[in-house]
Amino acid sequence: MTILLYDLVGSDMTRPFSPHCWKVAMALAHKGLEYRTVPTRFLEVPDIEGGASKTVPVIRDGDSVVADSFAIALHLEHAYLDRPSLFGGAGGEAHARFIERWSQLTIHPFISAAALTALHGMQDEANADYFRRSREARFGKTLEEVTAGRDAGLASFRASLEPLRSMLAYQPWIGGDGPLFADYIVFGALQWARIATPYQLLDDADPIAAWFGRCLTLHSGLASRVAAAA
Repeated sequence: MTILLYDLVGSDMTRPFSPHCWKVAMALAHKGLEYRTVPTRFLEVPDIEGGASKTVPVIRDGDSVVADSFAIALHLEHAYLDRPSLFGGAGGEAHARFIERWSQLTIHPFISAAALTALHGMQDEANADYFRRSREARFGKTLEEVTAGRDAGLASFRASLEPLRSMLAYQPWIGGDGPLFADYIVFGALQWARIATPYQLLDDADPIAAWFGRCLTLHSGLASRVAAAA
């Protein structure tokens, strides 16, 4: 049975942008599993699978409904043991959990601010109103005020990625010789930015940019099929 992935979109249903949904899409492709996306806008999320989750991603895999990208990855790993591993064992699961926390606390805050007005512009009228109200309440500022500070924070953001940059001098992937779910975690964050805004987060010569480019070619170029924001 084909797995359903509820995937976050804006007014253009062909441009899914959620970093967490991208993690799952890459994980499904890594496992070689057939899936179908269900384009879902912000205001539609509470109705997914009868209210299964307040956030996406959510998958339906047969009788199982699973929410949260890491929980979904664990489900896929253990439900399909005969498929390529997302973690390479229990140690890899623990390693990926650290990467997830690092990404959420280091990468996501800057991207969420830098791409905020662009993400607002991707929504239809009703969802744009929801997005503005919810994000301005979260930041305590207008969307425009938040995004206006991105240039001042760019150098610090790039410097904060030095652990990843340094690691890539030793190995081609976060997962080692090949990509694992840990790679998809960080990739999802940068793909979120790539789809939302043309703002350049990384210098072209940055080894992280080269790693990201390799990620875009994975799984027959799955992620590159959605064009970068222009």
